[in-house]
Amino acid sequence: MKLAAFNVNGIRAILGKDFPASFQYLNPDVLVIGETKLSDPNAPFPFIPEGYTVYHTESKLRKGYSGVAIFTRVEPLSVHYGLKDGRYDEEGRVITLEFPTFYLVGAYVPNAGDGLKRMDFRLQYEKDLSEYLQSLDKIKPVIYTGDLNVAHKEIDIKNPKGNERNPGFTIEERTAFGELLSKGFTDTFRYLHPDTVKYSWWSYRFHARENNAGWRIDYFLVSNRIVDKVKSAEIHNDVYGSDHCPVSLEIDL
Repeated sequence: MKLAAFNVNGIRAILGKDFPASFQYLNPDVLVIGETKLSDPNAPFPFIPEGYTVYHTESKLRKGYSGVAIFTRVEPLSVHYGLKDGRYDEEGRVITLEFPTFYLVGAYVPNAGDGLKRMDFRLQYEKDLSEYLQSLDKIKPVIYTGDLNVAHKEIDIKNPKGNERNPGFTIEERTAFGELLSKGFTDTFRYLHPDTVKYSWWSYRFHARENNAGWRIDYFLVSNRIVDKVKSAEIHNDVYGSDHCPVSLEIDL
């Protein structure tokens, strides 16, 4: 099975940047997209490739903000929005699809914000997320993916020293990510490519993508007990259209 994740920074915007061709290039069985920026839950989804079903959620608090969608050509057994008891679905943050042999959790993780003003909210999300993933993992293995908004190690960011107190590279966020991994999950890209420097997000400022001054903040994590099933984990920085690029996972489940 091939899965992919892509923060599109607005589904309507990226549709004008050859997103259908990128979708075809990735050719996923399942694609998680983040930051859809849709507002009307009753409006038809603006892009559904033939053979796929889409499940999506939007921010209920603010128009044109956040949002996650999952395209799948494999019918799920169940669909759940938010974490336990639907937490964070008011911001359109998380969708879980249950398949016969695993859970897929697609997320757009909250940013700590300018001046780290949402750090408490972000760290509470990390705590709730960890508990949620562990509860699923007791039932069947988990694949967790999306824009997780953290560069875990210095290898995952171009300028670590200059970003130590910037959102996405604070010690608090990096520690929370490490604690999640310690609960039974593996970062698949780093598992297969321990020394590879490759990024999945670049600022639109200062020609960051041209200079490859990026961050690796988009991930596929899997339950440790299925890591031997992982066939590939890639970052597709040849795909444009957003400030992020897609990441993918091939796994034999």
